[in-house]
Amino acid sequence: MRYIFALVFVCFFVQLKAQEDNLPTSFRTPRAAIENHLKYLQEESFNDLQAARSLARAGIPRTERADLAIELKQIFDGSGHYIDLEDLSDDPNYLDSLSGEHKYIITEEFPDLYVKKYGSTWLYSSESVEKIEEIHNKVFPFGTSKLLKKIAHNEEHEFLGLYYWQYGGILVLIIIAVVLHKLLSFFLRIFFLKLLAKYLHIDVANKVLYPAAKPISLLIVAVVIRIFLPVLQLPPYTGGVFIQIADAAIPVFVTMLFYRIVEMAEFYFVGVAHRTDNTLDDHLVPMIAKIMRGFVVVVGFVAVLRSFKVDIWPLLTGLSIGGLAFALAAQDTLRNFFGSLMIFLDKPFQIGDWITSDKIDGTVEEVGFRSTRIRTFRDSVMYVPNAEIANKMVDNHGLRKYRRFSTRLSITYDTPTRLIEVFVDGIKRIVEEHPDTRKDYHNIYLNDYAGSALEIMLYIFFQVPDWSNELRCRQEVMLEVNKLAEHLGVRFAFPTQTLFVEQMPGQKSLTPEYDQTKDQFQLEMENYFKNKEK
Repeated sequence: MRYIFALVFVCFFVQLKAQEDNLPTSFRTPRAAIENHLKYLQEESFNDLQAARSLARAGIPRTERADLAIELKQIFDGSGHYIDLEDLSDDPNYLDSLSGEHKYIITEEFPDLYVKKYGSTWLYSSESVEKIEEIHNKVFPFGTSKLLKKIAHNEEHEFLGLYYWQYGGILVLIIIAVVLHKLLSFFLRIFFLKLLAKYLHIDVANKVLYPAAKPISLLIVAVVIRIFLPVLQLPPYTGGVFIQIADAAIPVFVTMLFYRIVEMAEFYFVGVAHRTDNTLDDHLVPMIAKIMRGFVVVVGFVAVLRSFKVDIWPLLTGLSIGGLAFALAAQDTLRNFFGSLMIFLDKPFQIGDWITSDKIDGTVEEVGFRSTRIRTFRDSVMYVPNAEIANKMVDNHGLRKYRRFSTRLSITYDTPTRLIEVFVDGIKRIVEEHPDTRKDYHNIYLNDYAGSALEIMLYIFFQVPDWSNELRCRQEVMLEVNKLAEHLGVRFAFPTQTLFVEQMPGQKSLTPEYDQTKDQFQLEMENYFKNKEK
């Protein structure tokens, strides 16, 4: 009886061994090794021990290698990589072009996972087998790998290509995403409100920070979905699409967040610019904000393309070549752009300044990327290229601390000397008593013998910010001078010509007769100065 049982056991073992011998154990090409691994982990042909034969042994027990084979497939499925067996190499002597070794990298995202030729057999390399656990934890982070092992995969209940537990997982993930978004949006707005109420900046919360709460919550929700999405183990193609969408949503929401951050920075620096005396800052901050917003959008767009596995290097190469051609075709535009940068850096003028330069004469209204808008005194508008302004001498009248007023007062020749002295002293007093004149420097003197008048120099300065106030001060001083002249009886001269007839018949000549000698004239002069001293 004992021999009968032994014979039955031997027959059973031989039959089982024969069945196992019918399964492939030697893989002549990279495709054969990968195909064996994936084929025997499918539902209809599941055999984890056979799938483990595609892994290099390296002293690892078969059961442990079977678990590693399952984890390796979970890596491919969880990362959304659909491996088409037809695209794999079927060359027994395949050589990697970079390393020159007999190895075949399955996907570029996981360069550490590759099959390697051992003798005449292709297997997952021992280096790859050692990396499986580490890569598995990266694909399923924060303990989701343990969650994946605990989920009951009821493979008997399937509908439209998905198991019931996968539908349940999708529903739970959607509910978590909606609830998490609502809660985060609510608490973030409460946080911003309390934070800014403390510093009395409620307007900042309403205009900038409240809208920033939405992209922050959406970003967190997208990250959570991306973390738990691999656990669902969706079919490779479907899972790959959803993972790419989740990967693309993250840079989209990051872009929205940084866009809001730029707006917050702009809101703050606009307030700072308004507190400075330089009005160019009021235009510089919005220009920089526009550049930063454009930069954020471009970087976000590139990140979205990367998430969809789009090779951006040809695009960047094309943009660089196109950019060079554009730069050559738009040299003047670039010159004007850099001219605007020089204006903002050097600050030769600011908004509202009156400047003159060659044919330019007017008040600066706006400085743009390409040109500066100047309002002329004819009320027309000049658009001057910034490169032209940056390369020319600019006379900025707006930077004057004092505004000069220089004129000559013409009085008649018959004005008595004593009256002239009093009139000049009165004008000096008018200037010194005016609130907007410079007190430490002015020149008011009888200055010239003109053709038809005696001329008094009036050379003074006004300490006013603009031309309108300068005109007002001029009027005030001139009116006071006129009132003083009327009060004293000083007559202003105007251009005249006098016809002088030296001698009329029967009348005495008007030509003076000088009978005194030089010594007599000298004596008269000495008497004048003696009397003056008295």
